[in-house]
Amino acid sequence: MANFRTHLTGGFAVSGVLGLVTYKAGLVDAYEFLMCVLAGTVGGLLPDIDSDNSTPIKMGFDLVSLATAFALVIHWRSELSLVSMILLWLTGYLLMRYTVFSIFTKLTVHRGIIHSVPYMLVLALGLTCLNYYVLETSSIVSWFYGAFLFLGSLVHLGLDEAYSVDLLNRRLKRSSGTAMKFYQDSQRYYYVGLYTILLMFIFIAPPFDPFLRKVSDPVTWWLLKDSILPEVLMRQM
Repeated sequence: MANFRTHLTGGFAVSGVLGLVTYKAGLVDAYEFLMCVLAGTVGGLLPDIDSDNSTPIKMGFDLVSLATAFALVIHWRSELSLVSMILLWLTGYLLMRYTVFSIFTKLTVHRGIIHSVPYMLVLALGLTCLNYYVLETSSIVSWFYGAFLFLGSLVHLGLDEAYSVDLLNRRLKRSSGTAMKFYQDSQRYYYVGLYTILLMFIFIAPPFDPFLRKVSDPVTWWLLKDSILPEVLMRQM
């Protein structure tokens, strides 16, 4: 199985290169390019959130716990004394960081349903819908964010599968086939629920046609072709 650094580097490298391609093709602006790379990099770490000892899940829960604690303080700031706010902050942080984290790790199994293609599709569509309906981002950019998140997660799953092959001894390790999966019979009921959620997100997802037309527009790729090489070399050709 690939380690944290490999997943981080792989997700960042792939999303960075494709992000530059979409930017030079005029599909996204500078800010959207950065967000696409961020989404792809995060996607490259997401499948390991079901690992009790993984760096991503610990970092994620630390951030969520801090955000929750500050949100509680901000919400009640006008009604509490200084000491009460400090106690509320500590309570909110400790509750999220240790109690919720402990429950989460007990309910999840590494390389279980979270470490699967349909689960990553649900997260990618969830991000797409969040940007479109809540943050009021355009449907085209919303789909780009979701696509990059899913792409990063596929890089993660692909790396795990690649590391499950022992090329020197020409054999498959026991972990082979446990990374990039679509179904597991031992968790059939969870997968039924997961695919139900996936269908729901597909039904409510923002319009896909504008994204498809934008990506398939010949003008887009003419712009990209004209900017692949430096202008001096283009003149010589």
